[in-house]
Amino acid sequence: MKRILLGTALAATAATSSFAGSADPAPVEPMIVEPVTVAPTQISGEWTGAYGGLSFGNLSADADGVEDSEGLYGVYGGYDYDFGRFVVGGELDYQTGNDIQLGGIEVDDVLRAKVRGGYDLGQTLIYATVGAAQLNTSIGDDTGLVGGLGVEYKLTEQFTVGGEYLAHRFDDFDDTGVDIDADTVSIRASFRF
Repeated sequence: MKRILLGTALAATAATSSFAGSADPAPVEPMIVEPVTVAPTQISGEWTGAYGGLSFGNLSADADGVEDSEGLYGVYGGYDYDFGRFVVGGELDYQTGNDIQLGGIEVDDVLRAKVRGGYDLGQTLIYATVGAAQLNTSIGDDTGLVGGLGVEYKLTEQFTVGGEYLAHRFDDFDDTGVDIDADTVSIRASFRF
């Protein structure tokens, strides 16, 4: 009986020492890493809502053959309503900059009230705009017509960038007999609410 117990004890000791005291490293099970999938951020083509922003560009003016061109900057705000593929809205904007000299007349700034209508291409909006512009100068101010084209692109749901071309016409400016034509080209950055 002593032999059986002694044999069993020796076998148990040998079995545990082969695992516990082994010089070989314990086998490592490989880690399985699942790829992380990030859903792409979808920017909607919804244009309904209020917006405001800053503009920077150039004003070129002609008063009966006398021409000048200067840089300008401004602020604007408006509201758009998206009808599916078509977008309509209204906007007020103000631009000023270095004074333009037109034969003794200094052009100070321009204030505009416009309506715009455009086509919704998803993240891009192309539009036409028309309205009234008030040109302020050293000899007075007058209101004329303004119209143009623009494009706006959504970088995110809230931030857009774009460009706008506007043509202005002031016939018989402030009863002086002088006709003033002006063009503006502006880049715009907007925050949409």
